[in-house]
Amino acid sequence: MRASFLARLALGLCFASAARAAPVIEIFSGEDPELRLATVAFEGGKTLELAIGIGSAAFRRPGAPEGVFVTLSDRGPNFACADAKELAGVDGDKLCPGAKGGRIYPVPDYSPTIYRIAVEGSGFRLLEAIPITDQRGRPVSGLPNPLTKATTEVPFDARGRRLDPRASAIDAEGIVELADGTFWIGEENAPSILRVGRDGRVIRRLVPAGSESDFADAGYPVEGKLPAILVKRQINRGIESIAVSPDERFLWFMLQNPLAHPDTKTYQSARNIRLFQYDLVEDRLVGEYVYELTAMSEFAGEEQRPQSTARVSELLALDGDRFLLVDRTERTSKIVAIDVRGATNILGSAWDDPATSPALEQVSLAEAGIVPVRKRLVFDSSAHPEVPVKIEGLALFADGALMMINDDDFGIDGRRTLVVRVRGLDLR
Repeated sequence: MRASFLARLALGLCFASAARAAPVIEIFSGEDPELRLATVAFEGGKTLELAIGIGSAAFRRPGAPEGVFVTLSDRGPNFACADAKELAGVDGDKLCPGAKGGRIYPVPDYSPTIYRIAVEGSGFRLLEAIPITDQRGRPVSGLPNPLTKATTEVPFDARGRRLDPRASAIDAEGIVELADGTFWIGEENAPSILRVGRDGRVIRRLVPAGSESDFADAGYPVEGKLPAILVKRQINRGIESIAVSPDERFLWFMLQNPLAHPDTKTYQSARNIRLFQYDLVEDRLVGEYVYELTAMSEFAGEEQRPQSTARVSELLALDGDRFLLVDRTERTSKIVAIDVRGATNILGSAWDDPATSPALEQVSLAEAGIVPVRKRLVFDSSAHPEVPVKIEGLALFADGALMMINDDDFGIDGRRTLVVRVRGLDLR
């Protein structure tokens, strides 16, 4: 009897020890010469050696070879005029005269691109690059769209010349690949989601209802199938995350931050982010749920920063109801497991009406009778300084290990893309 008890105790301690075991982390770098982008000199300032940032999203299609993933670049190298002195060694006010909210695009003709990579040995290599194009095969750029319904930025090149917005342009930030070889991409600027062919041609783009005319010259079909209220997104905080259910019936996508609704001040302190479910068979939205952004008090060393410092940068489906997401700042990435079962579906309710006051972004969910998606912390990079900052891509290796990839901002500040494999996490 005593021996049996001791055996059970030892087994329990073994399991408890395993549960507390630190995750095993491996880092993979890429030295492929095709990742080099351009050398850009700023007159009277610095010379930047830019590399292609391929880590704005990641996905591994079931059945793909072990270690093979699709990843994504965003709109290309860019930074705010206000940061020009630090990053380029030039006066931003002189480089972007008279432009509030101006942004510098050192390589303005860069085309957002889908990449296929192989993680092997101690590194990763490029297998394929698929530039995103309009239906005539002309590469799209990452410049702002000519938005009239939503706020937008004023773009400049490295010489301070003002650039024209482009209706076809996209800021690609999330990706899934379907069994037929086509892709769905989450887009941050409009915000929008796009279906893209295996050859990179945009098949269709879904934008907030009522904003379709802003994309009249896009060179591909544009449909207003997303809620009109999404034009209230804060600049650069649109749709950065997209996932697909294992049966490929549903797309799930979410905003990076709460909407700036009714105003930017609300966005700066809000925590309620909208998560959407799109039925690909019925070709319509069927769900809208709420995720509560992690409070800044839970980010060590950043407790005093504004709540808008945190944002969601990736979404990965584990099954039809459970997902992993990245809830991060510029310094720390938290991997969070969420479950939509039991959450309140607010699609088509008063919360989608811009006239509703107070807005969803302003209310206490409990007081409003809204049940958010359940969440559980899985991994916190603050305990693992070897993990790069700005994790924006998640996928699963064939053996169930978690793959993470960072957005290196095209090397503007000297960082480079790294792939991380993490074993030993509880993803149940």
